[in-house]
Amino acid sequence: MDPLRSDRPLIVYVDFKSPYAFIAVQPTYELAEQLRIPVEWRPLTLDIPSFAGSARLDRDDSVLESRRSESQWAWVKYAYRDARRYARLRGQTLRGTTKIWDTTLAGMGLEWAKRFGDDVVRRYIETTYERFWKRELDVEDVEVVEALLRECGADLAGFRESTQGSAREEYLACQLQIFDAGIFGVPGYVVDGEYFWGREHLPRIRWILEGRQGPSPDIAYQRVARLPA
Repeated sequence: MDPLRSDRPLIVYVDFKSPYAFIAVQPTYELAEQLRIPVEWRPLTLDIPSFAGSARLDRDDSVLESRRSESQWAWVKYAYRDARRYARLRGQTLRGTTKIWDTTLAGMGLEWAKRFGDDVVRRYIETTYERFWKRELDVEDVEVVEALLRECGADLAGFRESTQGSAREEYLACQLQIFDAGIFGVPGYVVDGEYFWGREHLPRIRWILEGRQGPSPDIAYQRVARLPA
């Protein structure tokens, strides 16, 4: 896999533990529908403790354990507050997580879902995000991920084997390849071999996909207009 190339016009990198990727999913799908283009969704498992520290909370959000500096806590709290602003615009629930989850298995589930078509992929992405950010989904439990894939329309034959041994090592190696290509954050968009970090770039991404007509738009947190039902 080339991290910057696809046979589809738009690549989108996501991590299910990223609140910013969560609130980018619907605007991205709406843009793709308006332009009538297919999207290649790819998992990117972030190592959040490496730059934002780590913490563990109880169900009431009291801190049980923390390995974060004051400045890291300030950044994390702002990130959630900012993401919630935009989640509320779409009626989405976004609760802070109680720990830094390992989303490797959920990412492998996304790769598996791609074998069964775009409809299965969309159901998997939307359902995983919705339940995870309501604290209703254990993305580290293989049986939970299997049940989710089955619910979304995927055949499970061979899935568990694809998450173990050499298959898992191959997935992790691919993750390193993505980072080595300079793709470090989500939502990450790749169009014409160029990487953009953050959904604020959607106006420019639209401009590129539509043939770069007229002046390039500035970055903006504009809501992509909803399509009529």
